[in-house]
Amino acid sequence: MGKPLPPSPSLLFAGILYSNNAYLEKVKEILIDLFGTALFETSPFQWEYSDYYAKELGPHIMRSFLFFKNLISPEDIVDIKLKTNDIEDSMSEDGKRKINLDPGYLTLSNVVLATTKNYSHRIYLGKGIYGEVTLIYKGKTFVPHIFTYADYRDKNCIEMFLNAREKLKGLNYP
Repeated sequence: MGKPLPPSPSLLFAGILYSNNAYLEKVKEILIDLFGTALFETSPFQWEYSDYYAKELGPHIMRSFLFFKNLISPEDIVDIKLKTNDIEDSMSEDGKRKINLDPGYLTLSNVVLATTKNYSHRIYLGKGIYGEVTLIYKGKTFVPHIFTYADYRDKNCIEMFLNAREKLKGLNYP
């Protein structure tokens, strides 16, 4: 019989969708106040994978990722997702979000996203939050799941997570 052990620490990140740079700058300040120093952030890039967010965020949606130096326990993602939902609400105007935050964590073996939406490939974590294994580390790269979002399948996104994985190794990862 196996013995329960604490999970290895994980690298927290937030995927950020926005159309207005002012919202990006404001949300980065809030996230750093909540979760600590940024380890690194990506350069913004055009997000053209769907028009799902256009009515709320506006046209010309951009994507950026922010990774944090402070490691978390995977179970922390539930409360982190609830906090990011509160941030989205606080930055909404006329009932429309101006920013979309997708928190997740990276381990040496996978990338997990937190969501409020249930589906067949998601596992309930608590407090109305589900976890989705989005990328699996296999054969020296990250491999998408059959339900992985198109932007997370992109080779540039996978390279970013491989880079983050290398940084995680250097943060006293056990």
